Amino acid sequence: MSKQDLGKLESVHGISPVFLQRAAVVAIISFVFFLAMLIAFSIRQNVGYFLLATAFLVVEIFTMIGWFSQRGTEFKIFENGFTYKKRSNLWNEVKSVSAKQKNKYEISLNNGEKFVLTEMIQGIEEVIKRIEREITKRK
Repeated sequence: MSKQDLGKLESVHGISPVFLQRAAVVAIISFVFFLAMLIAFSIRQNVGYFLLATAFLVVEIFTMIGWFSQRGTEFKIFENGFTYKKRSNLWNEVKSVSAKQKNKYEISLNNGEKFVLTEMIQGIEEVIKRIEREITKRK
């Protein structure tokens, strides 16, 4: 399905700034501790400092991988449907929305597929309300 079938773009909901900020803080702190442990290792020549530096480097790497892998995650609402990651659906393909946990919603499609939206998406409450409104329009 192409974006032309979905109609006019109405809104875009990217990653919440809270999650971006958390990732940035973890990346900065782990990098600072990595450098501090390398300096401590070079001064004291104790292998424990080297192991700590390695652990902080691993945290840094995983944080950056997570940050870059989620960088393009957007929920786009169009007049006839939505796109999320590599998924593109019309409103009439959505079967139901259910809350799995607090701020975690499961979207069921008519073909049996399911996917989960979390609070990581900015304005998740508005997105869920719009999906529910489109479902009730069809009934």
